[in-house]
Amino acid sequence: MDISLRTTEFFVEDQSWLGSRDGTDVTQGMTLHLPSFNANIHYPKGYIPSGIVVARITSGPGAGMHGPYAGSTSESQTVTVTGGPTGGTFTLTFNGETTGAIAFNATADAVKAALAALPSVNASDLAVSGGPGPNTPYVVAFRGQFAGQNVAQMTASGASLTGGTTPSVTVTTTTAGGSAAASGLDVPDGFLLTSKAVKTANIGAPLHWRGVIRVSRLPAASGFDDNARRALGAKFRFED
Repeated sequence: MDISLRTTEFFVEDQSWLGSRDGTDVTQGMTLHLPSFNANIHYPKGYIPSGIVVARITSGPGAGMHGPYAGSTSESQTVTVTGGPTGGTFTLTFNGETTGAIAFNATADAVKAALAALPSVNASDLAVSGGPGPNTPYVVAFRGQFAGQNVAQMTASGASLTGGTTPSVTVTTTTAGGSAAASGLDVPDGFLLTSKAVKTANIGAPLHWRGVIRVSRLPAASGFDDNARRALGAKFRFED
C-alpha cells in the first residue's frame, strides 16, 4: 500500500462576468482546439480562463472544434471637402441611399444627423468626428449593426458647392473593417464557461450560449469587441 503524501491543487475560477446563472445548466458541449490558442495570450497561468469568446472552426486544422474568437476591426472613412468652397452643400451616398443636402461648413453632428436619417442607418450605427468643413475632414466611424464589418465605401457629390477653386468632396477608407482571420474564427459563437488546465492537445469544455454578461468583468484577452456584442446580441444581454 502506498501511504506517501499526495497533494492536489484546487482553485475557484473567476466567473464574476456572469450576470446571472441563466444558461449555465443548458450549455452545449464543445472541444477546444489547443493549437489555435496562444499560450502567452490565452493561458499564461496554465489554464484557459472562463469567459473567453470562442468561435467554431469551419475548415482546416481543428474543423468542427472551437478556438479563440480572433476579433474584428470596425471601419472608419474620411470625408474631405476640398477646393475651398465658400457656400453650397454636398451629399453622401451609402448603400445606395443618399443623404439630404449637407452644408459646406457643417459640424460633425450635422453630418451624423444626415447619415442617421438614411433608412438603413440608426444613430447608434456611427460616430462622426472632425469638422467643421471645409478646412477639417470628417471621420465617420461605423459601429452598431456595422461593427466589425467591411462596409461599402461611401460616395460623395459636391456638385452644389459654390465658391473657391473647383470645390469637391472625396471619401477614403481610413481603417478597413473586418477580420484577417479565416476558417470561422472571425465569427463569435459564445463564451467558454469553465476552464481546465492545459495538458492535452484538445480539451472538452462547455459552451455558454445564452444569459447575461457583465462586460467589465470579462477576463483579460477575452476577445470581446463591438462585433462580438453585435453578433451575440440575440443570445446574450450585456451589462457594462
